[in-house]
Amino acid sequence: MRRMTVRINKYQGVNTLGKVSLNKEHPFCKLLRYNFTLSKYMRQLSITLFSIIFLNSCSGDSENSGSETSQFIQPTPVINYAVTKYFAHDTSLFTEGLLFHNGHLFESTGSPEEFPQTRSLIGISDLTTGKFTSKIEIDKSRYFGEGIVFLNNKLYQLTYKNKVGFIYDAKTFKRMGQFKYSNNEGWSLTTDGTNLIMSDGTDVLTYLDTAKLTPAKTLRVTENGYPVDKLNELEFIKGFIYANIWTSDFIVKIDPANGEVVGKFDLSALANEAKGINSNADVLNGIAYDSISDKVYVTGKRWANIYQIQFSR
Repeated sequence: MRRMTVRINKYQGVNTLGKVSLNKEHPFCKLLRYNFTLSKYMRQLSITLFSIIFLNSCSGDSENSGSETSQFIQPTPVINYAVTKYFAHDTSLFTEGLLFHNGHLFESTGSPEEFPQTRSLIGISDLTTGKFTSKIEIDKSRYFGEGIVFLNNKLYQLTYKNKVGFIYDAKTFKRMGQFKYSNNEGWSLTTDGTNLIMSDGTDVLTYLDTAKLTPAKTLRVTENGYPVDKLNELEFIKGFIYANIWTSDFIVKIDPANGEVVGKFDLSALANEAKGINSNADVLNGIAYDSISDKVYVTGKRWANIYQIQFSR
C-alpha cells in the first residue's frame, strides 16, 4: 500500500496527539468559515422569503375568499302558486295578448301560416261559456296580430314584423290611426298607467310616450347580471312587470326600477296539462290581471283552459 506523506507548511501544526491540525489563518479554514457564514445567511434569507410568500398567500386566499363570497350568485326566488279555478278556452285561438278591461277579458291572436284556420283577432273571451266574441280583425295576408293594451280610452295593437301598430277607439273598436316603431318586431304591450311598455322578443323593453308614440326610454332586463331575452306577453301588476319567456314555461317578475328579475314562476305543470288535453296546444303565453277582483289568469296558444292562479305579490 502506498504511504501518504503529510507535508507541514506554515498554516499547519502538530497537536498533542501527533495529528496534523490547521491554524485559523489557513486558507481552507477561512473558506470553511466563509461557507458556514454564507450558509447561515442563506438559511435566514430562505426562511424570511418563505415567510413572506406564505403570508401573502394566506392574505390572497382570504381576499379571494371574500371576493368569491361577495360575488356568490343568489338564485332567483321561485314564486309558488296555486290554481284556484280554470275556465274553458277556445283552442282555435293562437294567443298573443291577454288582459282585463272594464271587467271583460280581452284576447288578441295571431295567424301563423302553419295553422291556416287561425286569424288575427281582438275580442272578448267569456269565462263562463268559453265563447270568444271577435271585435277587430286585421288582414292576416298582410299582418300578424300581436299584443294589445288599453290606455286613455284607446286600444293599441302591435303587429309582428311590419313595424306598425294600430290605434282603436276603446268603446267602438273603430280604427283611429296607426303608429310606427323601429323595433325589428312587435310582440307584446302593457302599461304602467303613463307609458306603453313594449316587448320585441329581445331582453329590452321599450317605453313608448303616448303623446307621440315614440320611445321615452328602454329597460334592459337581467337575471343575476345576465340578459333575459325572448320576453313575450307582458302584464303590469302592482308595480312590477310580469313577462312570459317565449318557448319556456316560465313567467318572470321584473322590477321596473332596474330591470332585474326578482322572482319567477315555473308553470310547466300547466303547460304539460294543456298539451295532454290538446295535442295541438302550443307555448305558454298570456297573463291577465283583473284589478277589480285582484285575480291573475294565465293561458297559452291554443290551450283548452284559462287558469286562475293565486300567489303572493
